[in-house]
Amino acid sequence: MTTSSSRPKVLKLARIALAHKTWSEIEAVADVVVPKATNRAEFIEECKSGVLDGVDVAYRNFDSLELTGRIDEELLKVMPRSLKFVCHNGAGYDSVDVNACTERGIRVSNTPTAVDEATADIHIFLMLGAMRNLGPALSAIRAGHWRGEHGAPPLGRDPEGKTLGVLGMGGIGRAVARKARGAFDMKVIYHNRTRLSPDIEEALGGAVYIPTLDALLAQADVLSINVPLNKNTRHLIDAEQFAKMKDGVVVVNTARGAVIHEQALVDALASGKVAAAGLDVFEFEPEVHPELLKSSKVLLAPHMGTSTVETETKMETWALQNVLQALTVGTLKSIVPEQYAMSS
Repeated sequence: MTTSSSRPKVLKLARIALAHKTWSEIEAVADVVVPKATNRAEFIEECKSGVLDGVDVAYRNFDSLELTGRIDEELLKVMPRSLKFVCHNGAGYDSVDVNACTERGIRVSNTPTAVDEATADIHIFLMLGAMRNLGPALSAIRAGHWRGEHGAPPLGRDPEGKTLGVLGMGGIGRAVARKARGAFDMKVIYHNRTRLSPDIEEALGGAVYIPTLDALLAQADVLSINVPLNKNTRHLIDAEQFAKMKDGVVVVNTARGAVIHEQALVDALASGKVAAAGLDVFEFEPEVHPELLKSSKVLLAPHMGTSTVETETKMETWALQNVLQALTVGTLKSIVPEQYAMSS
């Protein structure tokens, strides 16, 4: 790494695991600054010391939370004034306060579409596992109890012909709808901020737009959650919404845990309102509600929606391309939607 003061600087807040070629291109045009801190308190002090001054672009991923915590107003107050871009490796970016970044003139990028297929795949896996009561059966066979210490679990249900209610019809929601319709002939209904075009609805097997969330909840046999986490979607699904669902509904969430009020889900499972759930995300992860861990009605995964070699490589490459474009052109390949007005 050279130390010429004329070269821009990149603040590296996450390790490079797969996209080494793209990272080499960055190292060819910029100096790399790696903080010595190991937690948020230390990182704040390191920022205050001035040793990170002069950085232009910060690269981060979900694991960067362990080092910096959320990039919020408190952190931005001490981060170098030279910082112009935050390039996040991930489709969801609730760990970055976009409004606070906008006020500082800092542009933020994510990796949209790169995660769609892999996340939809695990969504379908969790849906099938929840509908077939695979959670307790898988645990039982590993414990040497064949299908169950006290007998086989209750009979599951087939997905064929069931109504899939997709909440959030972005890239992941569309991929879930396409796979569910194509593989299992499920009827797809959806609620979204805006209705899709007739061509897209037709391509998804005749997906039907439902204008209100309440109407979607009332009709869905399976609720598929695919919305980002923000102030409007936190606890979007709570006790009031569970009460509006069909008895025996199946709930699948691979978006963000806090979209669901976790205690309300626990209560709905206990009452039988929710027959089963498939969850890859949790409100307070990595902590998981103890009742969810104990429940035989829940199939759990530890936030592994994008955990494939192909997808993680695609995501990391995309994020680093944002870094490279920020360094060399001064723009981003995929600025977050809230900042489209800042894209030029």
